[in-house]
Amino acid sequence: MPESRTSESRTSESRTSGSGGPQGSGPLLEVTGVTKTFGHGRRRLTALDGVDIQLGRGETLGLVGESGCGKSTLARVLLGLERPDAGTVRFDGTDPFALRGKELLAWRRRVQMVFQDPFASLNARMSAADLIGEPWRTHRDVVPDAKAREKRVRELLALVGLRDSDAHRYPNEFSGGQRQRIGIARALALDPDLIVCDEPVSALDLSVQAQVLNVLSELRERLGVAYVFISHDLSVVRYIADRVTVMYLGKVIEHGATEDVFERPQHPYTSALMSAAPVLDASRASGDREIQLKGEIPSPFDIPSGCRFRTRCPRAEERCATQAPPAAVRETPGAASHTALCHFPLAAA
Repeated sequence: MPESRTSESRTSESRTSGSGGPQGSGPLLEVTGVTKTFGHGRRRLTALDGVDIQLGRGETLGLVGESGCGKSTLARVLLGLERPDAGTVRFDGTDPFALRGKELLAWRRRVQMVFQDPFASLNARMSAADLIGEPWRTHRDVVPDAKAREKRVRELLALVGLRDSDAHRYPNEFSGGQRQRIGIARALALDPDLIVCDEPVSALDLSVQAQVLNVLSELRERLGVAYVFISHDLSVVRYIADRVTVMYLGKVIEHGATEDVFERPQHPYTSALMSAAPVLDASRASGDREIQLKGEIPSPFDIPSGCRFRTRCPRAEERCATQAPPAAVRETPGAASHTALCHFPLAAA
């Protein structure tokens, strides 16, 4: 895996929106107090519980946490596929859930998706050119004629490191990494402002992961596209993300600049995740503050009272069971605020 980049190399100039209009001056994406539950009657599963995130233009936000923490549900909300029960979503200042008809169709151009499995997400009966141009069947005004579409396909293939001759090949003729490049090219076909990447490299070999991550990074620098990057692999997130959001049982429990979170985690759960991650360099292994992640994650149908991590936390005390933890905030010069929901944040240890 390539070494993580410095924050200076993670900046990008603003760009025009995928709908052709100028972007506003505020954040590209603001999610405030979003809650989403599933089920009926008393038996309801809490997938998201008061989630707040913010994403700047041309920025990458990493979402991490164990399976069942709410990452994929949040992704579906950001894509407009799930309507939140409470809270607000603002994309470039607009509530996408209030849009209808042509306005909604125009907004959907601006948010695209790269899926986890590059083979399952591609129609095996369609050529690379057809797959990349598939979004234009719905958004006909983006590339209006066949000649222009053929030219644009070649441009998109080149952007992701494929050849003109690959346009007429089928998914089974490509490697896993090449298929994912086709998926990325398809996501770029509508010139989006945001791409939601749901475990986009987890199905790939390590060397191929690095290639795809480099493609994503280069495209961000070149096009100014923003990413919400979901992954279980902390080394991947550390490499590609500007900021990291850690989720546990549907709630954001830690958030901050990537290097600050990785070097100085405040929440015991974040520290435990990092302790559990493989470390090839012994000099970077955790020392006295290593926290082992023990026990099973509680059921989202029955979330623990107080601090939801207390049943697995070695630092838990009596008030952790009765009081919701406050937000511990640490200000770092030159970086975004680093926050953690914890009665006893590690920074205070």
